[in-house]
Amino acid sequence: MKKIKMFKNLIVLTVLCISLVFASMVCAATKITILQSSDLHGRIYPHDYALDEEDQDAGFAKIQTLVEKERAENPNVILMDCGDTVQDNSAMLFNDLPVHPMVGVMNMMKYDVWTLGNHEFNFNMPFLEKNIKAFEGSVLSANIYREGTSKRWVKPYVIFEKEGVRIAVVGMLPPAIPTWESATPQHFEGLEFTDPMIETKKVIAELEGKYDVLVGAYHIGPQGEHGYEGLEEIAKNFPQFHVLFGGHAHAKYNKEINGVKIIEPGAYGWSLAKADIEVVKKGSGYSVVSVNTENIETKTVQANQAVLDKFRFVHDQSVTDANLVVGKIAKNFVERVDYITGQEQVTTMPTSQLEDTAIIDFINDVQMHYTDAEVSSAALFNFGSNLKAGDFKKKDVAYIYKYPNTLVGVNITGENLLKYMEWSASYYNTFTPGDLTISFNKDIRGYNYDMFSGVSYEIDLSKEAGSRIKNAKIGGRDLDPKATYKLTINNYRFGTIMKLGLVTNDDKYYDSVAQYADIPDGRIRDLIIKYTKEIKKGTIVPSVDYNWKLVGFSIDEALQEKAFKMIQNGSLSIPTSEDGRTLNIKAIRVNDISN
Repeated sequence: MKKIKMFKNLIVLTVLCISLVFASMVCAATKITILQSSDLHGRIYPHDYALDEEDQDAGFAKIQTLVEKERAENPNVILMDCGDTVQDNSAMLFNDLPVHPMVGVMNMMKYDVWTLGNHEFNFNMPFLEKNIKAFEGSVLSANIYREGTSKRWVKPYVIFEKEGVRIAVVGMLPPAIPTWESATPQHFEGLEFTDPMIETKKVIAELEGKYDVLVGAYHIGPQGEHGYEGLEEIAKNFPQFHVLFGGHAHAKYNKEINGVKIIEPGAYGWSLAKADIEVVKKGSGYSVVSVNTENIETKTVQANQAVLDKFRFVHDQSVTDANLVVGKIAKNFVERVDYITGQEQVTTMPTSQLEDTAIIDFINDVQMHYTDAEVSSAALFNFGSNLKAGDFKKKDVAYIYKYPNTLVGVNITGENLLKYMEWSASYYNTFTPGDLTISFNKDIRGYNYDMFSGVSYEIDLSKEAGSRIKNAKIGGRDLDPKATYKLTINNYRFGTIMKLGLVTNDDKYYDSVAQYADIPDGRIRDLIIKYTKEIKKGTIVPSVDYNWKLVGFSIDEALQEKAFKMIQNGSLSIPTSEDGRTLNIKAIRVNDISN
């Protein structure tokens, strides 16, 4: 009997062990890893060709090192890029190749997803179409339709299966491309762009019952612009997402909104965004039990040698091109680049946004020359923009004029010109007694602050935005609201002021793309070189007309000097926006230096 009892116990124990093993097999979590890059802007090597300097936290070569490590640790990896990939950093040099190197490197790295960004539309449609076709993964954007139809231009989403788990990835981009590219409608000919919020709702309905994990690959930042909502609002409205990967804002964040993880890896390859998603079997499908997100920084990562070797030709050609001499610079254009520290790298506030400088005047001179305009506007795209005495090289042109914009001339009424100037002047915060510095609106990017030539004016910071422009004169006479003036702007700003209702397409009298067919797309960078060679005979000399100034503030100079010394020695900091892209968002006040 004792033996029989022991045998029965052994059977029970065996069955129990088998049950536990089976249960553990059933309940064991499967880990899915989603990796994402965004806004690489022409960077394969960790190198900035506008400066011809190493950029330690940039480039696909560094991203690849991290990707290989993640794939070695987990076979269930999905790799995505969220757009603004093929533009900037001398990438235009390779536009005529059958496959652009930025697409080639994504294929080499075995990217599964490429969500298009707005800067993909900076070039002609055949260029974009051939590279979409060349990409070996899935090209996504749910909110691009063929004009006048319900047919999407590229895939709205793709569904992957990893160990039986279905992962749906949805792509989306900003719908403002027709605004930004309004001067070059051939760049988006035959396409319509819809609202991401509306399209997200539609896609989720289409995907019902088809996924276990829902992922967003959005070329959209945390906040929206131009009338569309950002990732935070999308997360609030659609908690079905397990994680939303963002782009476009060049921001670095990792947060949770309404139970949805949202993350963006900065720009140029600063980091690789990662989401580890654990799922367990539940019925006929799978249930998500955890989502952990992080940005893995690249600064200390060794660049992947295979990528460096394969794309050495891109690096070599870019460096050679960057150092082509196009003229001479007679003397430094800006002597004090950072207003407070005096350094070349701007860490507090750029002098060129507080007073008129030769840099902006030079760009405006070029624009007015080629359009025969009375008024021109330009923005400081790189806060540290300067030209230093010596050779004037192509990399210097790219540094002072970062984007591949083209040039437009429009007829505008004086009334609407004043409205445009007021729109630009909203970049400043209203001055308050006790302020020791002038500060900038945290919600406005520096590239949206335009400075004007051809018109003299004052910006009264004691007034609220919309009522700041004073004493505006053209040719020594008061600006006439009823008169019509010739204004020159870049193609992006043309789209902006059209959207503001200040001009129409019929008001356009000049287009550099049409005018200079011999120059690639008539870009302002090329016109700067042409102007230097042909009009300035190879030598440019800094000149400032001081046609605008800030007024309406009174600052105690002794206290300001004390504040500046504290900033210089590190005991006081100038506030910046959360994402670090907007400097000087709040004035230093008297009580800040007395604490």
